[in-house]
Amino acid sequence: MTKNEKKPSSKSWHNIVLKYNKPRISQSIWQIINSAGAYLLLWVLMVQTMKVSFWLTLPLIILSAGFLIRVFIIFHDCGHGSFFKSKKLNLTVGKICGILAFTPYDKWTDSHRQHHQTVGNLDKRGFGDVWTLTVDEYLEKGPWKRFLYRLFRHPLFMFGIGAPLSFLVLHRFSNRRMTRKQKLNVYFTNVILALLVAGMSWLIGWQTFLMIQLPIMYFSAIGGVYLFYLQHQYEDVTWSRNEEWDYHMMALHGSSFFKLPVILRWFTGNIGFHHIHHLGPTIPNYNLVKCHNENEIFQQIKPITLLKSFGALKLRLWDEKNQRIVSFRELRVKAG
Repeated sequence: MTKNEKKPSSKSWHNIVLKYNKPRISQSIWQIINSAGAYLLLWVLMVQTMKVSFWLTLPLIILSAGFLIRVFIIFHDCGHGSFFKSKKLNLTVGKICGILAFTPYDKWTDSHRQHHQTVGNLDKRGFGDVWTLTVDEYLEKGPWKRFLYRLFRHPLFMFGIGAPLSFLVLHRFSNRRMTRKQKLNVYFTNVILALLVAGMSWLIGWQTFLMIQLPIMYFSAIGGVYLFYLQHQYEDVTWSRNEEWDYHMMALHGSSFFKLPVILRWFTGNIGFHHIHHLGPTIPNYNLVKCHNENEIFQQIKPITLLKSFGALKLRLWDEKNQRIVSFRELRVKAG
């Protein structure tokens, strides 16, 4: 299906999703064991290897970052109510995984749900998305605001500074726009994290704790934000104004199919099948591949490979006139 073809009815989309949005308790529990369980086991190994050398620990830190991303996917699925049939189980496991990932469950989940309802909508930006201006909006900004935007969108800042800053610092604060429930969850998460940090520092020493935890958070944050960036910032992406916005079209053409090698697909919990996830957020991550393989409509979506994904880092602005996302270089060439 192309962007100009007639889209299937809402009923047919619903029928596709209905086949795969059934979580299996055995598979969900096994995923917790091979993700959160493996992450905690690696912590034990890292504490031991730190007694020998940090450089012996570093490969385990990088591996642990991969498992933490996988833990975050479980957290993400619980937020959609897709990991267990039980609402209580989703809430409990989601909050525990959120603590491991330094992310308050209610604050993040509520924002992410809004993101699903507004993704690709130029009139409803600002909910769980990457700051994106149109060409006209950027040209209307003064020099200082243009500089800030260019700084924010630079890969070194976005991933090297912004990503870890978001998880380690920004998630620690509430704001006036939050509900009371969201604020309390932020405070609760902070208290539990403070107790964990204090306990681990007492148990293994604060230097050892920081030398393990901070690099894990740094690498996992970079990887996680890179995945998030690629989900809606790529060459063939579609954005539209509110009057033309369509949920199903935006799922398939405003959300990417990031085709990763099998091992990376496993560590990222199949989130690369993001077009399917946006169409059916209640599908557990372990059912996304099956949904893709059994429905030709998804196989027709042009994938982004790992190598091609790096080219998306240069894309900065949405060109409404030409209906495509462009780089600053393209803007300069166009301006002559």
